[in-house]
Amino acid sequence: MYSVKIRGHIMIAHSLPHPFFGPAQGMHGATYVVDAEFFSSALDPHNVVIDIGKAHEILDGVLGGLNYKNLDEHSEMQGDITTTEYLAKYIHDKVQDASAAFFQGKIRITLGESHVAWASYEG
Repeated sequence: MYSVKIRGHIMIAHSLPHPFFGPAQGMHGATYVVDAEFFSSALDPHNVVIDIGKAHEILDGVLGGLNYKNLDEHSEMQGDITTTEYLAKYIHDKVQDASAAFFQGKIRITLGESHVAWASYEG
């Protein structure tokens, strides 16, 4: 299995409105390191998994719609609890949609919310 991993980041605001989340129920900010890893069992005719420049373009485009945004006000997230795991899947689905015309492999999105905590979605 081959893979290519790229990295971006976002800064967001949100709340996690449920007693389960303790003090994070209130509005707070978060900065995430976002890794996008593309997997393929074979290389394409150019001997790459995915063009790295194109992968960065796609990830930057997806993250641009989230960066410096209040996710509580985001039209696609109304009523959702925007945990790190939720955001990993949201970003995954957007990256997958944007790359579907030229990449059919597996994608893993990992969000690092600190130096000791990460969450991923893979599909």
